[in-house]
Amino acid sequence: MGGVTDLAKTVDRAFAAALYAQDDAGLDTGASVLAADPAAWAGVGQELLARGESYVRQAWERGWQPADLLRLVRRDLDERHIRITGDLIAGEARRYARLPERWTEAEVWWAGDQEYAQQLAQRERTDRFTLATALLEVFRLLIRLPSIEPVGPLPGDPLDEHEHAHIEPRMLGRIRALLAKAEATTFPEEAEALSAKAQELMARHTVDEALLAARGGRPTQVPGACRIGVEPPYEEAKAVLLDAVATANRCRAVWNSAFEFSTVVGFESDLEAVELLYTSLLVQGMAAMTRAEAAQRAGGRKRTKTFRQSFLLAYASRLGRRLAETAEHAVSEAPDNLPALVARDVAVTSRADEMFPKTTTTRLRGATDHAGWEDGTAAADAAHVGGRGKPLPR
Repeated sequence: MGGVTDLAKTVDRAFAAALYAQDDAGLDTGASVLAADPAAWAGVGQELLARGESYVRQAWERGWQPADLLRLVRRDLDERHIRITGDLIAGEARRYARLPERWTEAEVWWAGDQEYAQQLAQRERTDRFTLATALLEVFRLLIRLPSIEPVGPLPGDPLDEHEHAHIEPRMLGRIRALLAKAEATTFPEEAEALSAKAQELMARHTVDEALLAARGGRPTQVPGACRIGVEPPYEEAKAVLLDAVATANRCRAVWNSAFEFSTVVGFESDLEAVELLYTSLLVQGMAAMTRAEAAQRAGGRKRTKTFRQSFLLAYASRLGRRLAETAEHAVSEAPDNLPALVARDVAVTSRADEMFPKTTTTRLRGATDHAGWEDGTAAADAAHVGGRGKPLPR
């Protein structure tokens, strides 16, 4: 019992020096305390894990989720810190029989909490001081996290009483397969047909879900929310693209530039559609940008970040207009379902306004490279997702 108390005191001293310091001198002091005694280091793993897991739980209670946390660690720290954060998330997840959707399936890899420090050192192949510093840097980031808008239940919360209708598995498989082929092909016409068919399936599912709910064929559903990473470079263009995809699929997107994500509000099946389509169109856009830049260089014109920024802004802007046209076309083909769709729109808007009562607009950096804008517009046209007046492929 005395040994456990001594270890706890060692950790207390290290944390007091390191976690609330404003400079790296405190980190060095805390790491030295932890690493000074080999015997203490061997046994301190359990204490460090327990405290780290409690900090992770506090992060969840402040609205964060595993993907958000790992994204922030990746931005501010390095790969070693990401692995340590994953350890803490996996350790904390052991407490629960069931985890929420969009959580994590990370598993504990170490054998015995008391041996965690030693096994971690073996995995990282570094000295105790360096490893202790990394642990304390992760803990310091965790305790400084602000509160953000929650987007779902916490681990351990009671089951949601409302049903969330997902895209039917067979249809989801077809959509994923179509988008994967669209990303893989180098022929614009083929990508056009594949993406259009995927968007058609998504639109049909939304209309069917709205009508079924309006007729009482589904238990009560409410809009949910999810977060999607919007990371540099060219994060402004990516946020514009995500907003366009969300709007076309009857969702609302709110961009948090400070933490590199957008929160998308909508019904669950529509959120799934947004995640799939945004990811695919972003992959297609980045690939098209790379090809366009190579063509510019081959022509003897050196292109830089301004070309890529202009390209992606044009790509996002043009796709936004075309996605809006596609959404209007889907509604025009089923005018009897308009009241049900309007009811869903009202519910989504209400939920978004509740979550984000105060939002601001952002002035984007302009597209200053004409060639980039022209090429980005052309790439958006090549990434067809269906539209008014043009039959979708069968």
